Amino acid sequence: MASTSVNPQPSFGSEIGTTDSKNKNGLSNLSERSFGEPEMGYIVKSEDRLSRSLSARQVQMIAIAGVIGTGLFLGTGKSLAEAGPASLLIAYFIIGIVVYLTMNALGEMATYVPVAGSFCTYATRYVDEAFGFALLWNYWFNDAVSTASDLTALQLVFAYWTDFPSWIIALIFWVFLICANLIHVKVYGELEYWLALLKVVTIVIFMIISIVVNAGANTQHEYLGFHYWYIGDAPFVNNFKGFASVFVTASFAYGGTESIAITAGETKNPSRVMPRVVKTVFWRILFFYVLTVLFIGINVPYNYPNLSTGGTALSPFTITFQLVGSKAAGSFMNAVIVTSVISAGNHALFAGTRLLYTLGVEGFAPKIFTVLTPHKVPYVALLATASISGLCFGASFIGTGTLWAWLQNLVGVSNQLAWLSIGVTAIRFRQALNKQGKTHLLKFKNWTYPWGPWIVVVGVTVIILVQGWSAFAPWSVSSFFSYYIELFIMPVMYIFWKIVKRTKFVKLEDMDLDTDRYVETEEDLAEMEYEDSLTGWRRVVNYLKGFVV
Repeated sequence: MASTSVNPQPSFGSEIGTTDSKNKNGLSNLSERSFGEPEMGYIVKSEDRLSRSLSARQVQMIAIAGVIGTGLFLGTGKSLAEAGPASLLIAYFIIGIVVYLTMNALGEMATYVPVAGSFCTYATRYVDEAFGFALLWNYWFNDAVSTASDLTALQLVFAYWTDFPSWIIALIFWVFLICANLIHVKVYGELEYWLALLKVVTIVIFMIISIVVNAGANTQHEYLGFHYWYIGDAPFVNNFKGFASVFVTASFAYGGTESIAITAGETKNPSRVMPRVVKTVFWRILFFYVLTVLFIGINVPYNYPNLSTGGTALSPFTITFQLVGSKAAGSFMNAVIVTSVISAGNHALFAGTRLLYTLGVEGFAPKIFTVLTPHKVPYVALLATASISGLCFGASFIGTGTLWAWLQNLVGVSNQLAWLSIGVTAIRFRQALNKQGKTHLLKFKNWTYPWGPWIVVVGVTVIILVQGWSAFAPWSVSSFFSYYIELFIMPVMYIFWKIVKRTKFVKLEDMDLDTDRYVETEEDLAEMEYEDSLTGWRRVVNYLKGFVV
Protein backbone atom coordinates (compact mmCIF):
# COMPACT_ATOMS: atom_id res chain seq x y z
CA MET A 1 0.00 0.00 0.00
CA ALA A 2 1.22 3.47 -0.79
CA SER A 3 1.19 6.10 1.91
CA THR A 4 -1.26 8.99 1.70
CA SER A 5 -0.61 12.68 1.66
CA VAL A 6 -3.31 13.28 4.21
CA ASN A 7 -3.48 11.42 7.52
CA PRO A 8 -6.74 9.46 7.31
CA GLN A 9 -7.02 9.10 11.10
CA PRO A 10 -8.97 12.13 12.39
CA SER A 11 -8.73 13.63 15.80
CA PHE A 12 -11.38 12.35 18.18
CA GLY A 13 -14.50 14.42 18.45
CA SER A 14 -14.37 15.32 14.75
CA GLU A 15 -16.54 13.96 12.00
CA ILE A 16 -14.87 13.66 8.64
CA GLY A 17 -16.44 13.42 5.26
CA THR A 18 -19.64 15.17 6.35
CA THR A 19 -21.07 17.50 3.72
CA ASP A 20 -24.49 18.05 2.30
CA SER A 21 -23.86 15.37 -0.28
CA LYS A 22 -25.40 12.08 0.80
CA ASN A 23 -25.86 8.75 -0.86
CA LYS A 24 -29.06 6.74 -0.80
CA ASN A 25 -28.16 5.18 2.56
CA GLY A 26 -27.65 8.51 4.29
CA LEU A 27 -23.87 8.21 4.23
CA SER A 28 -21.49 10.79 2.89
CA ASN A 29 -20.56 10.33 -0.75
CA LEU A 30 -17.29 8.51 -0.21
CA SER A 31 -16.28 8.37 -3.84
CA GLU A 32 -15.93 12.15 -3.96
CA ARG A 33 -13.63 12.41 -0.94
CA SER A 34 -11.45 9.32 -0.90
CA PHE A 35 -7.92 9.57 0.43
CA GLY A 36 -5.07 7.66 -1.16
CA GLU A 37 -5.60 4.50 -3.09
CA PRO A 38 -9.11 2.99 -3.32
CA GLU A 39 -8.16 -0.18 -1.45
CA MET A 40 -7.24 1.91 1.61
CA GLY A 41 -10.86 2.97 1.89
CA TYR A 42 -12.18 5.88 3.89
CA ILE A 43 -14.02 6.11 7.15
CA VAL A 44 -16.89 8.29 8.23
CA LYS A 45 -16.42 8.75 11.95
CA SER A 46 -19.43 8.31 14.17
CA GLU A 47 -19.50 9.81 17.65
CA ASP A 48 -16.56 7.80 18.95
CA ARG A 49 -14.51 10.21 21.07
CA LEU A 50 -12.72 7.79 23.36
CA SER A 51 -8.96 7.81 23.72
CA ARG A 52 -6.97 5.19 21.79
CA SER A 53 -4.40 4.78 24.57
CA LEU A 54 -4.28 1.03 25.16
CA SER A 55 -1.00 -0.34 23.84
CA ALA A 56 -0.53 -3.63 22.01
CA ARG A 57 1.30 -4.94 25.09
CA GLN A 58 -1.69 -4.23 27.34
CA VAL A 59 -4.34 -5.51 24.95
CA GLN A 60 -2.49 -8.76 24.23
CA MET A 61 -1.94 -9.54 27.92
CA ILE A 62 -5.53 -8.62 28.80
CA ALA A 63 -6.66 -10.92 25.99
CA ILE A 64 -4.51 -13.77 27.26
CA ALA A 65 -5.56 -13.75 30.92
CA GLY A 66 -7.41 -10.56 31.80
CA VAL A 67 -10.86 -12.16 31.90
CA ILE A 68 -9.83 -15.26 33.85
CA GLY A 69 -11.37 -14.88 37.27
CA THR A 70 -13.94 -16.24 39.68
CA GLY A 71 -15.51 -18.70 37.26
CA LEU A 72 -12.32 -20.70 36.81
CA PHE A 73 -10.88 -20.29 40.30
CA LEU A 74 -14.11 -20.71 42.27
CA GLY A 75 -16.79 -22.16 39.99
CA THR A 76 -14.91 -25.33 39.05
CA GLY A 77 -15.25 -26.74 42.57
CA LYS A 78 -19.03 -26.72 42.53
CA SER A 79 -19.10 -28.12 38.98
CA LEU A 80 -16.72 -30.94 39.92
CA ALA A 81 -18.89 -31.91 42.91
CA GLU A 82 -22.16 -31.85 40.95
CA ALA A 83 -21.02 -33.36 37.65
CA GLY A 84 -17.75 -35.25 38.15
CA PRO A 85 -14.35 -34.89 36.46
CA ALA A 86 -15.27 -36.22 33.00
CA SER A 87 -18.36 -34.03 32.69
CA LEU A 88 -16.31 -31.04 33.83
CA LEU A 89 -13.63 -31.65 31.20
CA ILE A 90 -16.02 -32.36 28.31
CA ALA A 91 -18.28 -29.37 29.03
CA TYR A 92 -15.33 -26.98 29.26
CA PHE A 93 -13.98 -28.39 26.00
CA ILE A 94 -17.31 -27.89 24.21
CA ILE A 95 -17.71 -24.32 25.47
CA GLY A 96 -14.09 -23.71 24.49
CA ILE A 97 -14.89 -24.65 20.89
CA VAL A 98 -17.89 -22.30 20.92
CA VAL A 99 -15.77 -19.44 22.26
CA TYR A 100 -13.00 -20.05 19.72
CA LEU A 101 -15.44 -19.97 16.80
CA THR A 102 -17.13 -16.90 18.26
CA MET A 103 -13.87 -15.00 18.65
CA ASN A 104 -12.85 -15.71 15.06
CA ALA A 105 -16.16 -14.28 13.86
CA LEU A 106 -15.91 -11.30 16.20
CA GLY A 107 -12.26 -10.65 15.36
CA GLU A 108 -13.15 -10.26 11.70
CA MET A 109 -15.71 -7.55 12.49
CA ALA A 110 -13.67 -5.82 15.22
CA THR A 111 -10.70 -5.48 12.87
CA TYR A 112 -12.90 -3.99 10.18
CA VAL A 113 -14.83 -1.63 12.48
CA PRO A 114 -13.09 -1.17 15.86
CA VAL A 115 -15.60 0.68 18.04
CA ALA A 116 -16.24 0.80 21.78
CA GLY A 117 -19.65 -0.87 21.42
CA SER A 118 -18.15 -3.79 19.51
CA PHE A 119 -20.57 -6.63 18.74
CA CYS A 120 -23.53 -4.72 20.18
CA THR A 121 -22.98 -1.93 17.67
CA TYR A 122 -22.57 -4.51 14.91
CA ALA A 123 -25.94 -6.03 15.84
CA THR A 124 -27.57 -2.63 15.27
CA ARG A 125 -25.89 -2.04 11.92
CA TYR A 126 -25.94 -5.52 10.46
CA VAL A 127 -29.19 -7.02 11.79
CA ASP A 128 -31.76 -4.65 13.29
CA GLU A 129 -31.67 -1.58 15.51
CA ALA A 130 -34.06 -3.27 17.94
CA PHE A 131 -31.72 -6.27 18.11
CA GLY A 132 -28.79 -3.98 18.93
CA PHE A 133 -30.88 -2.19 21.56
CA ALA A 134 -31.80 -5.44 23.32
CA LEU A 135 -28.27 -6.84 23.11
CA LEU A 136 -26.59 -3.65 24.34
CA TRP A 137 -28.80 -3.35 27.41
CA ASN A 138 -28.53 -7.08 28.09
CA TYR A 139 -24.74 -7.09 27.88
CA TRP A 140 -24.38 -3.89 29.88
CA PHE A 141 -26.43 -5.49 32.65
CA ASN A 142 -24.24 -8.60 32.26
CA ASP A 143 -21.11 -6.57 33.02
CA ALA A 144 -22.74 -4.75 35.93
CA VAL A 145 -23.83 -8.09 37.43
CA SER A 146 -20.39 -9.57 36.72
CA THR A 147 -18.79 -6.82 38.78
CA ALA A 148 -21.27 -7.56 41.57
CA SER A 149 -20.51 -11.28 41.40
CA ASP A 150 -16.80 -10.55 41.75
CA LEU A 151 -17.45 -8.35 44.78
CA THR A 152 -19.55 -11.16 46.27
CA ALA A 153 -16.79 -13.66 45.53
CA LEU A 154 -14.33 -11.47 47.44
CA GLN A 155 -16.33 -12.17 50.59
CA LEU A 156 -15.92 -15.89 50.03
CA VAL A 157 -12.21 -15.38 49.41
CA PHE A 158 -11.50 -13.45 52.60
CA ALA A 159 -13.51 -15.93 54.67
CA TYR A 160 -10.52 -18.25 54.21
CA TRP A 161 -8.45 -16.09 56.54
CA THR A 162 -10.75 -14.20 58.88
CA ASP A 163 -14.24 -13.86 60.34
CA PHE A 164 -14.03 -10.08 59.93
CA PRO A 165 -17.12 -8.72 58.10
CA SER A 166 -15.89 -9.33 54.57
CA TRP A 167 -18.50 -7.06 52.99
CA ILE A 168 -16.47 -4.10 54.27
CA ILE A 169 -13.39 -5.35 52.43
CA ALA A 170 -15.41 -5.93 49.26
CA LEU A 171 -16.81 -2.39 49.56
CA ILE A 172 -13.28 -0.97 49.76
CA PHE A 173 -12.31 -2.78 46.57
CA TRP A 174 -15.49 -1.51 44.89
CA VAL A 175 -14.33 2.06 45.52
CA PHE A 176 -10.82 1.12 44.34
CA LEU A 177 -12.15 -0.22 41.01
CA ILE A 178 -14.16 2.95 40.43
CA CYS A 179 -11.09 5.12 41.02
CA ALA A 180 -8.87 2.96 38.79
CA ASN A 181 -11.33 3.29 35.91
CA LEU A 182 -12.02 6.97 36.52
CA ILE A 183 -8.46 8.30 36.22
CA HIS A 184 -7.45 7.31 32.67
CA VAL A 185 -7.81 4.31 30.38
CA LYS A 186 -4.02 3.87 30.71
CA VAL A 187 -4.49 3.18 34.43
CA TYR A 188 -7.04 0.48 33.65
CA GLY A 189 -4.76 -0.98 30.99
CA GLU A 190 -1.67 -1.03 33.18
CA LEU A 191 -3.50 -2.50 36.18
CA GLU A 192 -5.01 -5.22 34.02
CA TYR A 193 -1.66 -5.96 32.40
CA TRP A 194 0.10 -6.75 35.69
CA LEU A 195 -2.84 -8.62 37.21
CA ALA A 196 -3.17 -10.69 34.03
CA LEU A 197 0.56 -11.39 34.05
CA LEU A 198 0.28 -12.58 37.65
CA LYS A 199 -2.50 -14.98 36.64
CA VAL A 200 -0.42 -16.38 33.80
CA VAL A 201 2.51 -17.03 36.16
CA THR A 202 0.21 -18.52 38.81
CA ILE A 203 -1.50 -20.93 36.43
CA VAL A 204 1.88 -22.08 35.14
CA ILE A 205 2.91 -22.73 38.76
CA PHE A 206 -0.43 -24.49 39.33
CA MET A 207 0.29 -26.81 36.38
CA ILE A 208 3.70 -27.70 37.80
CA ILE A 209 2.36 -28.24 41.33
CA SER A 210 -0.48 -30.37 39.93
CA ILE A 211 1.98 -32.66 38.13
CA VAL A 212 4.14 -32.96 41.25
CA VAL A 213 1.13 -33.69 43.48
CA ASN A 214 -0.26 -36.25 41.06
CA ALA A 215 3.11 -37.99 40.81
CA GLY A 216 3.19 -38.67 44.56
CA ALA A 217 4.53 -35.56 46.30
CA ASN A 218 1.34 -35.12 48.30
CA THR A 219 0.10 -35.60 51.85
CA GLN A 220 -0.91 -39.22 51.06
CA HIS A 221 2.56 -39.96 49.60
CA GLU A 222 1.07 -41.97 46.76
CA TYR A 223 0.71 -41.74 42.99
CA LEU A 224 -2.77 -40.51 42.07
CA GLY A 225 -2.99 -40.85 38.30
CA PHE A 226 -6.66 -41.00 37.33
CA HIS A 227 -7.66 -42.74 40.54
CA TYR A 228 -10.33 -40.16 41.37
CA TRP A 229 -12.04 -40.85 38.04
CA TYR A 230 -13.04 -44.30 39.29
CA ILE A 231 -14.42 -43.65 42.78
CA GLY A 232 -18.11 -43.56 43.61
CA ASP A 233 -20.18 -42.18 40.75
CA ALA A 234 -17.17 -40.72 38.92
CA PRO A 235 -16.34 -39.86 36.24
CA PHE A 236 -19.96 -38.81 35.49
CA VAL A 237 -21.87 -37.67 38.56
CA ASN A 238 -25.66 -37.15 38.40
CA ASN A 239 -25.61 -38.44 34.81
CA PHE A 240 -26.93 -36.01 32.17
CA LYS A 241 -28.35 -33.58 34.72
CA GLY A 242 -24.90 -33.09 36.21
CA PHE A 243 -23.26 -32.80 32.80
CA ALA A 244 -25.77 -30.18 31.60
CA SER A 245 -25.32 -28.07 34.73
CA VAL A 246 -21.63 -27.46 33.92
CA PHE A 247 -22.42 -25.53 30.75
CA VAL A 248 -23.64 -22.41 32.52
CA THR A 249 -20.74 -22.34 34.99
CA ALA A 250 -18.28 -22.95 32.15
CA SER A 251 -19.89 -20.10 30.22
CA PHE A 252 -19.48 -17.91 33.29
CA ALA A 253 -15.79 -18.88 33.45
CA TYR A 254 -15.18 -18.18 29.75
CA GLY A 255 -17.31 -15.05 29.87
CA GLY A 256 -15.62 -11.78 29.06
CA THR A 257 -13.48 -13.30 26.33
CA GLU A 258 -15.70 -11.65 23.75
CA SER A 259 -15.57 -8.29 25.53
CA ILE A 260 -11.88 -7.94 24.65
CA ALA A 261 -13.15 -6.61 21.30
CA ILE A 262 -14.63 -3.68 23.20
CA THR A 263 -11.08 -2.50 23.87
CA ALA A 264 -10.64 -2.19 20.10
CA GLY A 265 -12.30 1.21 20.40
CA GLU A 266 -9.36 2.39 22.51
CA THR A 267 -6.53 0.40 20.94
CA LYS A 268 -3.70 1.70 18.82
CA ASN A 269 -3.60 0.14 15.34
CA PRO A 270 -6.48 -2.33 15.95
CA SER A 271 -6.14 -3.77 12.45
CA ARG A 272 -2.80 -5.21 13.57
CA VAL A 273 -3.51 -5.91 17.24
CA MET A 274 -6.95 -7.55 17.05
CA PRO A 275 -5.91 -10.40 14.71
CA ARG A 276 -3.07 -11.22 17.09
CA VAL A 277 -5.52 -11.26 19.98
CA VAL A 278 -7.82 -13.69 18.16
CA LYS A 279 -4.93 -15.99 17.26
CA THR A 280 -4.07 -16.42 20.96
CA VAL A 281 -7.59 -17.61 21.82
CA PHE A 282 -7.06 -21.25 20.81
CA TRP A 283 -3.94 -21.66 22.96
CA ARG A 284 -5.47 -19.73 25.83
CA ILE A 285 -8.52 -22.01 25.85
CA LEU A 286 -6.38 -25.15 25.68
CA PHE A 287 -3.87 -24.07 28.31
CA PHE A 288 -5.83 -22.00 30.81
CA TYR A 289 -9.15 -23.83 30.73
CA VAL A 290 -9.01 -27.35 29.31
CA LEU A 291 -5.69 -28.39 30.88
CA THR A 292 -6.60 -26.66 34.14
CA VAL A 293 -9.87 -28.55 34.60
CA LEU A 294 -8.09 -31.78 33.62
CA PHE A 295 -5.58 -31.29 36.46
CA ILE A 296 -8.38 -30.37 38.85
CA GLY A 297 -10.25 -33.57 37.99
CA ILE A 298 -7.27 -35.87 38.58
CA ASN A 299 -6.05 -34.25 41.82
CA VAL A 300 -9.28 -33.38 43.64
CA PRO A 301 -12.01 -36.00 44.28
CA TYR A 302 -15.54 -34.91 43.39
CA ASN A 303 -16.74 -35.94 46.89
CA TYR A 304 -14.22 -33.80 48.76
CA PRO A 305 -16.04 -32.55 51.91
CA ASN A 306 -18.19 -29.45 51.27
CA LEU A 307 -16.66 -28.89 47.84
CA SER A 308 -20.03 -27.97 46.37
CA THR A 309 -20.49 -25.02 48.73
CA GLY A 310 -18.19 -22.93 46.55
CA GLY A 311 -16.22 -21.45 49.44
CA THR A 312 -12.75 -20.28 48.54
CA ALA A 313 -11.18 -22.47 51.22
CA LEU A 314 -12.49 -25.32 49.11
CA SER A 315 -11.44 -23.99 45.72
CA PRO A 316 -9.76 -26.81 43.76
CA PHE A 317 -6.78 -24.51 43.27
CA THR A 318 -6.38 -23.96 46.99
CA ILE A 319 -6.84 -27.67 47.72
CA THR A 320 -4.17 -28.61 45.18
CA PHE A 321 -1.68 -26.20 46.73
CA GLN A 322 -2.50 -27.53 50.21
CA LEU A 323 -1.83 -31.09 49.04
CA VAL A 324 1.89 -30.35 48.98
CA GLY A 325 1.61 -30.22 52.77
CA SER A 326 1.97 -26.48 53.32
CA LYS A 327 -0.68 -24.15 54.77
CA ALA A 328 1.34 -21.24 53.38
CA ALA A 329 0.92 -22.63 49.88
CA GLY A 330 -2.85 -22.55 50.31
CA SER A 331 -2.69 -18.96 51.53
CA PHE A 332 -0.55 -18.01 48.55
CA MET A 333 -3.10 -19.46 46.16
CA ASN A 334 -5.90 -17.71 47.99
CA ALA A 335 -4.06 -14.40 47.70
CA VAL A 336 -3.74 -14.92 43.96
CA ILE A 337 -7.47 -15.62 43.75
CA VAL A 338 -8.01 -12.22 45.41
CA THR A 339 -6.04 -10.49 42.65
CA SER A 340 -7.86 -12.52 39.99
CA VAL A 341 -11.25 -11.53 41.35
CA ILE A 342 -10.19 -7.88 41.40
CA SER A 343 -8.90 -8.18 37.84
CA ALA A 344 -12.15 -9.73 36.60
CA GLY A 345 -14.20 -7.05 38.36
CA ASN A 346 -11.98 -4.34 36.89
CA HIS A 347 -12.44 -5.68 33.37
CA ALA A 348 -16.22 -6.08 33.77
CA LEU A 349 -16.59 -2.53 35.08
CA PHE A 350 -14.51 -1.17 32.19
CA ALA A 351 -16.54 -3.07 29.57
CA GLY A 352 -19.87 -2.15 31.17
CA THR A 353 -18.89 1.52 31.22
CA ARG A 354 -18.03 1.51 27.52
CA LEU A 355 -21.28 -0.25 26.68
CA LEU A 356 -23.37 2.30 28.56
CA TYR A 357 -21.41 5.02 26.77
CA THR A 358 -22.29 3.32 23.49
CA LEU A 359 -25.95 3.16 24.51
CA GLY A 360 -25.84 6.94 24.84
CA VAL A 361 -24.04 7.37 21.51
CA GLU A 362 -26.55 5.12 19.71
CA GLY A 363 -29.51 7.00 21.21
CA PHE A 364 -30.62 4.00 23.29
CA ALA A 365 -29.96 5.84 26.57
CA PRO A 366 -29.75 9.49 27.67
CA LYS A 367 -26.88 11.45 26.12
CA ILE A 368 -25.56 12.25 29.59
CA PHE A 369 -23.85 8.85 29.53
CA THR A 370 -21.59 10.11 26.74
CA VAL A 371 -20.08 12.90 28.88
CA LEU A 372 -16.31 12.48 29.18
CA THR A 373 -13.61 13.64 31.54
CA PRO A 374 -10.66 15.65 30.14
CA HIS A 375 -8.91 12.27 29.80
CA LYS A 376 -11.83 11.00 27.69
CA VAL A 377 -13.23 8.62 30.31
CA PRO A 378 -17.06 8.33 30.24
CA TYR A 379 -17.40 9.01 33.96
CA VAL A 380 -21.21 9.26 34.10
CA ALA A 381 -21.50 5.82 32.48
CA LEU A 382 -18.84 4.54 34.89
CA LEU A 383 -20.66 5.78 38.00
CA ALA A 384 -24.00 4.46 36.75
CA THR A 385 -22.58 1.00 36.02
CA ALA A 386 -20.78 0.89 39.37
CA SER A 387 -24.01 1.90 41.13
CA ILE A 388 -25.95 -1.03 39.64
CA SER A 389 -23.09 -3.34 40.65
CA GLY A 390 -23.26 -1.97 44.17
CA LEU A 391 -27.00 -2.56 44.36
CA CYS A 392 -26.68 -6.17 43.17
CA PHE A 393 -23.82 -6.71 45.61
CA GLY A 394 -26.02 -5.31 48.38
CA ALA A 395 -28.30 -8.35 48.02
CA SER A 396 -25.63 -10.47 49.72
CA PHE A 397 -27.72 -10.43 52.89
CA ILE A 398 -29.40 -13.56 51.49
CA GLY A 399 -26.07 -15.34 51.84
CA THR A 400 -22.92 -14.83 49.80
CA GLY A 401 -22.82 -18.41 48.54
CA THR A 402 -26.44 -18.37 47.36
CA LEU A 403 -26.16 -14.93 45.80
CA TRP A 404 -22.96 -15.83 43.98
CA ALA A 405 -24.59 -18.97 42.52
CA TRP A 406 -27.53 -16.92 41.22
CA LEU A 407 -25.33 -14.21 39.75
CA GLN A 408 -23.13 -16.89 38.18
CA ASN A 409 -26.12 -18.39 36.35
CA LEU A 410 -27.41 -14.99 35.19
CA VAL A 411 -24.03 -13.97 33.81
CA GLY A 412 -23.41 -17.38 32.22
CA VAL A 413 -26.69 -17.29 30.26
CA SER A 414 -26.09 -13.67 29.28
CA ASN A 415 -22.68 -14.64 27.90
CA GLN A 416 -24.28 -17.39 25.85
CA LEU A 417 -26.82 -14.97 24.39
CA ALA A 418 -23.95 -12.66 23.46
CA TRP A 419 -22.13 -15.50 21.65
CA LEU A 420 -25.30 -16.49 19.82
CA SER A 421 -25.86 -12.86 18.78
CA ILE A 422 -22.28 -12.56 17.53
CA GLY A 423 -22.83 -15.64 15.38
CA VAL A 424 -25.99 -14.19 13.84
CA THR A 425 -24.34 -10.79 13.28
CA ALA A 426 -21.21 -12.31 11.72
CA ILE A 427 -23.31 -14.23 9.20
CA ARG A 428 -25.17 -11.08 8.20
CA PHE A 429 -21.95 -9.04 8.07
CA ARG A 430 -20.20 -11.38 5.66
CA GLN A 431 -23.33 -11.72 3.50
CA ALA A 432 -23.48 -7.93 3.18
CA LEU A 433 -19.78 -7.71 2.26
CA ASN A 434 -20.33 -10.26 -0.49
CA LYS A 435 -23.46 -8.47 -1.68
CA GLN A 436 -21.74 -5.07 -1.85
CA GLY A 437 -18.48 -6.42 -3.24
CA LYS A 438 -16.36 -5.30 -0.28
CA THR A 439 -14.98 -8.59 0.98
CA HIS A 440 -11.53 -7.56 -0.26
CA LEU A 441 -11.47 -4.77 2.36
CA LEU A 442 -11.22 -7.29 5.19
CA LYS A 443 -7.82 -7.13 6.87
CA PHE A 444 -8.53 -10.28 8.88
CA LYS A 445 -10.77 -13.05 7.57
CA ASN A 446 -12.61 -15.59 9.69
CA TRP A 447 -11.29 -18.86 8.29
CA THR A 448 -14.23 -20.79 9.81
CA TYR A 449 -16.87 -18.93 7.79
CA PRO A 450 -19.58 -19.98 6.95
CA TRP A 451 -19.77 -23.13 9.08
CA GLY A 452 -18.20 -21.59 12.20
CA PRO A 453 -20.85 -18.94 12.94
CA TRP A 454 -23.62 -21.43 12.18
CA ILE A 455 -22.19 -23.92 14.69
CA VAL A 456 -22.19 -21.12 17.27
CA VAL A 457 -25.82 -20.21 16.60
CA VAL A 458 -27.17 -23.77 16.65
CA GLY A 459 -24.86 -25.08 19.38
CA VAL A 460 -25.47 -22.25 21.84
CA THR A 461 -29.23 -22.48 21.29
CA VAL A 462 -29.19 -26.16 22.26
CA ILE A 463 -26.95 -25.53 25.28
CA ILE A 464 -29.18 -22.73 26.59
CA LEU A 465 -32.26 -24.94 26.43
CA VAL A 466 -30.79 -28.05 28.12
CA GLN A 467 -28.45 -26.61 30.77
CA GLY A 468 -31.29 -25.81 33.20
CA TRP A 469 -32.23 -29.49 33.45
CA SER A 470 -31.48 -29.49 37.17
CA ALA A 471 -34.16 -26.85 37.80
CA PHE A 472 -36.89 -29.33 36.83
CA ALA A 473 -35.80 -32.40 38.83
CA PRO A 474 -36.54 -31.51 41.55
CA TRP A 475 -38.46 -28.35 40.60
CA SER A 476 -36.79 -25.15 41.84
CA VAL A 477 -38.34 -21.77 41.13
CA SER A 478 -35.18 -19.79 41.95
CA SER A 479 -32.98 -22.04 39.79
CA PHE A 480 -35.45 -21.88 36.90
CA PHE A 481 -35.43 -18.08 36.89
CA SER A 482 -31.64 -17.87 37.20
CA TYR A 483 -31.31 -20.14 34.16
CA TYR A 484 -34.10 -18.78 31.95
CA ILE A 485 -35.11 -15.25 32.99
CA GLU A 486 -32.74 -13.81 30.35
CA LEU A 487 -34.66 -15.69 27.65
CA PHE A 488 -37.75 -13.63 28.51
CA ILE A 489 -36.14 -10.25 29.14
CA MET A 490 -34.14 -9.90 25.93
CA PRO A 491 -37.07 -10.67 23.55
CA VAL A 492 -39.30 -8.25 25.50
CA MET A 493 -36.70 -5.49 25.09
CA TYR A 494 -36.44 -6.30 21.37
CA ILE A 495 -40.21 -6.13 20.87
CA PHE A 496 -40.45 -2.92 22.94
CA TRP A 497 -37.93 -1.05 20.78
CA LYS A 498 -39.40 -2.58 17.62
CA ILE A 499 -42.80 -1.15 18.47
CA VAL A 500 -41.57 2.22 19.75
CA LYS A 501 -39.18 2.97 16.87
CA ARG A 502 -40.78 0.80 14.18
CA THR A 503 -37.34 -0.48 13.20
CA LYS A 504 -36.79 -2.63 10.14
CA PHE A 505 -34.55 -5.58 9.42
CA VAL A 506 -31.49 -4.17 7.64
CA LYS A 507 -31.25 -5.25 4.00
CA LEU A 508 -27.88 -6.50 2.79
CA GLU A 509 -27.61 -3.87 0.07
CA ASP A 510 -28.42 -1.04 2.53
CA MET A 511 -26.07 -2.16 5.29
CA ASP A 512 -23.62 0.50 6.52
CA LEU A 513 -20.15 -0.96 5.94
CA ASP A 514 -18.25 2.35 5.89
CA THR A 515 -18.87 4.20 9.14
CA ASP A 516 -15.97 3.78 11.57
CA ARG A 517 -14.06 1.49 9.23
CA TYR A 518 -10.49 1.74 10.42
CA VAL A 519 -7.85 3.05 8.04
CA GLU A 520 -4.24 2.77 9.09
CA THR A 521 -2.25 5.95 9.65
CA GLU A 522 1.16 6.40 8.07
CA GLU A 523 2.67 5.43 11.43
CA ASP A 524 0.61 2.23 11.48
CA LEU A 525 1.67 1.35 7.95
CA ALA A 526 5.33 1.99 8.74
CA GLU A 527 5.14 -0.26 11.80
CA MET A 528 3.43 -3.03 9.84
CA GLU A 529 5.97 -2.78 7.01
CA TYR A 530 8.82 -3.05 9.53
CA GLU A 531 7.31 -6.10 11.25
CA ASP A 532 6.64 -7.82 7.94
CA SER A 533 10.27 -7.31 6.93
CA LEU A 534 11.53 -9.27 9.93
CA THR A 535 12.45 -12.90 9.52
CA GLY A 536 13.57 -15.81 11.68
CA TRP A 537 14.50 -15.13 15.27
CA ARG A 538 14.07 -11.36 14.80
CA ARG A 539 10.35 -11.91 14.17
CA VAL A 540 10.06 -14.03 17.33
CA VAL A 541 11.93 -11.45 19.43
CA ASN A 542 9.75 -8.65 18.07
CA TYR A 543 6.58 -10.62 18.88
CA LEU A 544 7.69 -11.33 22.45
CA LYS A 545 8.74 -7.73 22.87
CA GLY A 546 5.13 -6.77 22.30
CA PHE A 547 4.24 -8.22 25.69
CA VAL A 548 6.73 -6.13 27.67
CA VAL A 549 7.10 -2.84 25.78
